[in-house]
Amino acid sequence: MTKLLSEILDLQLFGAGDVVHGTQAFVNANTPGNSTAYTASGSESGLSAEMKTFYDKTLIELSGPSLVFDQFGQKRPIPQNGGKTIEFRKFSSLPKALTPITEGVTPTGSKLTVVPVTTTVDQYGDYVELTDMIELTSVDPIVVEATKQLADQAGRTIDTVVRNQIIGGTNVYYCPEVGTDGKETEVTSRSDLSEKAKLRVKDVFKAAAILKAMNAPSIDGSYVAVIHPYVAYDLMQDAEGQWLDIQKYTDPATVLQGEIGTLGGVRFVQTTEAKVYHDGDLCTASRNLTVTAYSTSASDASCTAGAATANRVTVSDTITADLVGREIFYTTSTKKVLATIVGVDIASKYIYLDEPLTGITYASGDKLCPANCGKDGAAVFATLFLGANAYGTTDIGGGGIEHIVKQKGYGNDPLNQRSSVGWKATKAAARLVEEYMLRVESGSSFNGSSIETN
Repeated sequence: MTKLLSEILDLQLFGAGDVVHGTQAFVNANTPGNSTAYTASGSESGLSAEMKTFYDKTLIELSGPSLVFDQFGQKRPIPQNGGKTIEFRKFSSLPKALTPITEGVTPTGSKLTVVPVTTTVDQYGDYVELTDMIELTSVDPIVVEATKQLADQAGRTIDTVVRNQIIGGTNVYYCPEVGTDGKETEVTSRSDLSEKAKLRVKDVFKAAAILKAMNAPSIDGSYVAVIHPYVAYDLMQDAEGQWLDIQKYTDPATVLQGEIGTLGGVRFVQTTEAKVYHDGDLCTASRNLTVTAYSTSASDASCTAGAATANRVTVSDTITADLVGREIFYTTSTKKVLATIVGVDIASKYIYLDEPLTGITYASGDKLCPANCGKDGAAVFATLFLGANAYGTTDIGGGGIEHIVKQKGYGNDPLNQRSSVGWKATKAAARLVEEYMLRVESGSSFNGSSIETN
């Protein structure tokens, strides 16, 4: 927990029955008797510059611990009145100069090529509304507690905006599946990854080699990998004595936000916000549905899609109407076909699929499995290996994020019954050099149905 947060809690700025006053955007807790917080012209009354800065910085500091993905990108400020489009720039590499220079003759020379990468900034935000009764009866300093919760939300939101942009990179490596006999089976798609395809030491070395082969620059002498705790567990079990824990670092001051250790020249940063692909269960009793019968071009007016004509699959499990629209894999012992559920008949346990299941020989016991995840619905975890300058982000400082507290009586509140605390952030991220990042997808020994897509 940051020192700033402890100072806030020690000060107890807001207590039961305190009146919150401020400008249209910032609170001033030091003037509880001032019933006019701002004038009609919007000028401040009783609000010092220090208090404004204090509350702005509070939200940034509290949201900081969640900003794992944000810390490795090139930072760009959001200029005032600069429009909604932000431009990152990268230089193209110069070719080798292999032609010998002729004595006394000036060569033609080369030109630097600047490649612009543009993206649009968007705003994100949320708020909570507080009533006068909550302020009157709450045991805790309610605005401070609300700020803590909103700061956590802001941090996770901002970090996810960055993650969702950079996780879509074009370079991907799928961990091979390892049998009980140690034999490896190559995996070529996400849908074929199972819990047996764990991230191992050799995969880390291979990922680092791929980045090195792409001449990806290091980040302070090492590459960085953002990893989920479940995958980190599997990797450390495999690494044994090769894993260097942060407690053994010679210079603890250089530890990155969220860093847990080093392996093979790669520094690992752990976060629960690492991308997980794991669509929801298909029924309450099991992850997958078991097929008992199949019919092509079936028609049934009672299904939720109306008078549907589609491939009809009968299952043995209890189904619900919210299956409509879900993508699934029809999986047999030899083949797997992607399809979308377009209708269900709950009473008859019929499921209607929009895709012709060509090449499939029906057999009782076939499975319908969630799509957008691994083999038979297994969770897939993405570990992102990064070199320097792989991506860029807008800076949360300098107006990128704002903490907003509204006093009672703002808006349509004639009886001073409501106040609010909120945040607003402007954020964007862009992949700059695809070769400087590698998404390594794997399964994990943690593969329960409670895992959620994030």
